[in-house]
Amino acid sequence: MTDTRKVYLAVDLGASSGRVVAGLFDGRRLTLEDVHRFENGPVLAAGRMHWDLLAQWTHVQRGLQAAAAKYGDRVASVGVDTWGVDFGLLGRGDELLGNPYHYRDRRTSGMFDKAFSIVSREGIFAQTGLQFMELNTLYQLLAMTLQKSPLLDAAESLLMMPDLFHWLLTGEKANEFTDVSTTQMYNPLTKTWSWPLLQQLGIPTHFLGHIVPPGTRLGPLRADVAEATGLQGVQVVLPGTHDTASAVMAVPAASVAGAAPDWCYISSGTWSLMGVESPQPVVNAKCRELNFTNEGGVGDTIRLLKNIAGLWLLQECRRIWKLEGRDHSWDDLVQQASAAAPLVSLVPPDDGRFVAPKDMPAAIRGF
Repeated sequence: MTDTRKVYLAVDLGASSGRVVAGLFDGRRLTLEDVHRFENGPVLAAGRMHWDLLAQWTHVQRGLQAAAAKYGDRVASVGVDTWGVDFGLLGRGDELLGNPYHYRDRRTSGMFDKAFSIVSREGIFAQTGLQFMELNTLYQLLAMTLQKSPLLDAAESLLMMPDLFHWLLTGEKANEFTDVSTTQMYNPLTKTWSWPLLQQLGIPTHFLGHIVPPGTRLGPLRADVAEATGLQGVQVVLPGTHDTASAVMAVPAASVAGAAPDWCYISSGTWSLMGVESPQPVVNAKCRELNFTNEGGVGDTIRLLKNIAGLWLLQECRRIWKLEGRDHSWDDLVQQASAAAPLVSLVPPDDGRFVAPKDMPAAIRGF
């Protein structure tokens, strides 16, 4: 029997791994099939921490090639989601200005003090409603501004990580709402960039683009991408490009976002996110004191949530062990953890020593 189900491809990039997933839809039921998986993570070069965008793009194309070979002309669309806060810059002629920085790069250390000396913590929260983390895009750009980075002068477009991949796929540039909402440069009350805040901090804004919602059709694949992957006639449609926005959209809840939500979620990965969906932002003193955040959701909702340290410590331990010749699978680690005596040590994962050490097992032993 011939399978006539339409196929919708999702490129899901996390901070430690990536995958291309096919959603097969018959009009009533959606079935998911993994097409391609790969490792992802930071790359240290010249004392800086970057993402290897070209390696990631190579894996994305391999996944699309595998999908074309498996599903042929049944593939209708593709969309990309990633982690938040990180970005790439394009210069004149859409020249990529270097590999994007990883949010754990140390250049943002001390940026809270610099920012709060210009605009108060209360003032920043009133304009953004976002949780305070030095890794946020706002502090990355503030660091570049204070360091007089030449990239800011050369940049003509700022694209968040999923926007970068959509540009690679189509040649079209757009800033998708849910990922923009993670930057601490977006005002959820005015529903636009936080222009006054950026002006106060002296951060350039000429490279900020038009904000578009999930569901936006960017257009077909570039001709060279279609030829390289074998995907013909495939449209690129924006999902909730922040991975948590798409994860929350997938929660099988019957009710819509209401003033008094009757369900909450925990989305676990490198970070764990705990929260609810709200029809409007909650920007008040209590939210600021608890360091909760208002991020954008699919359907113009707000994800009121708390960022919690997730699997970062374990992912980094596994990476170091692999470099030392001990390549433990996740199943191996689960079995070893189950057999270990409990409560021998208490390790607070939010301690600053664990943000980005060169050797996570050594950092934990030292603690």
